[in-house]
Amino acid sequence: MKFSTLVVAGAALAAGVEGFSTSAPRAFGGIRQATPMKMAEAATEVDKMAALATSANEARGLAMDSIAAAHSGHMGLPLGCAEIGAVLYGSQMQYNPSDTQWMNRDRFILSAGHGSMFLYSWLNLAGFDLSIEELKNFRQHHSQTPGHPEFPNSEHTTPGIECTTGPLGAGVSNAVGFAVSEKMAAARYNTDDHTIFDHHIYALAGDGCFQEGVSAESAAFAAQEKLDNLIVLYDSNEVTLDKMAEYTQSEDIIKRYDAYGWETYEIDGHDLAVVEETIAAAKASNNGKPKFIKCNTIIGKGMEETEGTNAAHGEAGVPYVDKARASIGLPEEKWFVSEGTRDFFDGVQEKNTKIYDEWQGTYAAWKEANADMAKELEDAVADNVMPAEDMITTIPEMSGDAEATRVSGYKIIQEIAKLVPNYISGSADLHGSTRNYIDNGGNFGAGFDKTYAGKNLYFGIREHSMGTILNGIAYHGIFKASGSTFLVFVDYFRPTIRVASLAELGRVSYILTHDSIGVGEDGPTHQPVETVSGLRVIPNLDVFRPSDAEETVAAYVSSVTRKDGPTALILSRQNLDQNTDMPAQARREGSLKGAYVAKAETADLDLIIIATGSEVQHALAAAKDMLEAKAETADLDLIIIATGSEVQHALAAAKDMPGARVVSMPCMELYERQSDDYKETVLPSTCTKRIAMEAGVSDPWYKYASKVVGVDRFGFSAPGDIVMAELGMSADNLSSEIATMN
Repeated sequence: MKFSTLVVAGAALAAGVEGFSTSAPRAFGGIRQATPMKMAEAATEVDKMAALATSANEARGLAMDSIAAAHSGHMGLPLGCAEIGAVLYGSQMQYNPSDTQWMNRDRFILSAGHGSMFLYSWLNLAGFDLSIEELKNFRQHHSQTPGHPEFPNSEHTTPGIECTTGPLGAGVSNAVGFAVSEKMAAARYNTDDHTIFDHHIYALAGDGCFQEGVSAESAAFAAQEKLDNLIVLYDSNEVTLDKMAEYTQSEDIIKRYDAYGWETYEIDGHDLAVVEETIAAAKASNNGKPKFIKCNTIIGKGMEETEGTNAAHGEAGVPYVDKARASIGLPEEKWFVSEGTRDFFDGVQEKNTKIYDEWQGTYAAWKEANADMAKELEDAVADNVMPAEDMITTIPEMSGDAEATRVSGYKIIQEIAKLVPNYISGSADLHGSTRNYIDNGGNFGAGFDKTYAGKNLYFGIREHSMGTILNGIAYHGIFKASGSTFLVFVDYFRPTIRVASLAELGRVSYILTHDSIGVGEDGPTHQPVETVSGLRVIPNLDVFRPSDAEETVAAYVSSVTRKDGPTALILSRQNLDQNTDMPAQARREGSLKGAYVAKAETADLDLIIIATGSEVQHALAAAKDMLEAKAETADLDLIIIATGSEVQHALAAAKDMPGARVVSMPCMELYERQSDDYKETVLPSTCTKRIAMEAGVSDPWYKYASKVVGVDRFGFSAPGDIVMAELGMSADNLSSEIATMN
């Protein structure tokens, strides 16, 4: 292997630098007599350290060249954390670039996603299918090297990216979800004879990640549940974007993580030997504590003009790239990688391939001994579930009695858990209200009545953390995860829903109850009016607001069978009537298409009511009340639209009106994905006189209706039926509004 004597000497010197660990400090005895074998081992170690040092500088060069070519990007982290990357990819992580979906690979999450060239450089050096050409196209259209790392999706399929990151604090919190999933997989599938899950989760994060509150929520959860398979590396460079870090933070973060219950270390992040030793110690420590390694680094290291300052964060160093490259011993050739570095990583791949091959042997023996369990696991990894059309026929019909859709949801989730063995759920301290507890599923975690095989997660009052952990579980690629809270609190974790949508995570869903002003006595702080519409504007998020138990069946089924994005289930607190005039299977089938005719006209069509949720009942009633007034009308001149609980009002309004059609629209997004022919059968274009009803802001409904009965103000504290009536969510008011239409 070809390494300069300067680099070898530097590595040898670096190997003598001490680090500091608050829990497991390095210890050295007295002078020992060197033997030939020990001298050979020492020489091999120097060769390895020299290789790591060389690769660190060449990774710096790749990052500088790519950012300079794009005139865009963040140099600080790739230059400041190069030694950390060298140790992770060159020494400590187990992975196989030829099988990027190997289920027992270590996972690496770059929480500080702005430093994406760090990750792309190391993926290239480590042998992943990410070419130098892709590095040259950093941040360019259709490249595999976008500005922030993106989990493989329809836009990018970059190998080796485990998680979409960018919003600070989210990635390090996603890593907690990965750790949950690994612990759960190990508990469910490892046996006394065969261990098939024993990997680690690594996350690299910066000051911004730890200033964001979500990382604190997740750190507390990780310690509480003793996730000792999680190793977080803190790039502590004392710099934030605007100012030096001391301008906005003065905490002792080591003491903070000690207090949470983590095992903590503090080291020189540029000392290769110390970085390697510390990560190895963290991996070996199975003491029930997640690991926090504070790596003191110099941001932008190697670029004299910007290193150690906030100017190193962005592309301010572009004019100094050539000088910096020369100063760290790189040749003039851009995107240079030495033959020695390629040879070294060939050796790393050879070592990891041996680990991979041994694991494949273990897996084959495990599979032979546990055929049913292996089928379950392989279906989970491949995301093989019963088709939605079959699943809705398998779940028993619900009761015809009036009940809240959250109560219906409790019954349905038991059936879902039977049909989808890898389905798990959790709540932000609201299981008793949101009703998504899986009976006989056990509780996840450590201590009390919890085990790592449990299907029910208790997140505490930590909605933002719950969202990021759910996404992390989904990214990990084994379990389907859902989590619950009151709908009005979804804004605490809205950023995680947005990222799940753009990452096309089909393995995650959100159960959001207490869906409207019908919450009643708790008042406007707990009565969502703008919230459902606020979710509907997120691209690639299916928002399901069912009107009765059978529509709720379809909502849950859709959430666990969807492959390319998340689903929000919006469920009611108050009881809703069941549309028993229509067969259960017909309601389920129609709901899977997003909208359907909930009450067909029995005469010439002259009125269509479109409703959702509880407002459907008002639509039926309004049509009934208008029977005499509209009896002579033969041609279609009005459509009434409603969703969720408002569907019952629409049905009530239309009950005895032969020319009225009621359309239930539980999911706009699903409806929009149907064929034009189907949409025409539901909402014929020949009728432009339409009315929609929902107990929420009215704006989104003008896409379908010329008039909307909505709630464009905050509610008030009173019994729910009074709030609904006072704010116009009734069949009588719907009838009155219809009467004013020409």
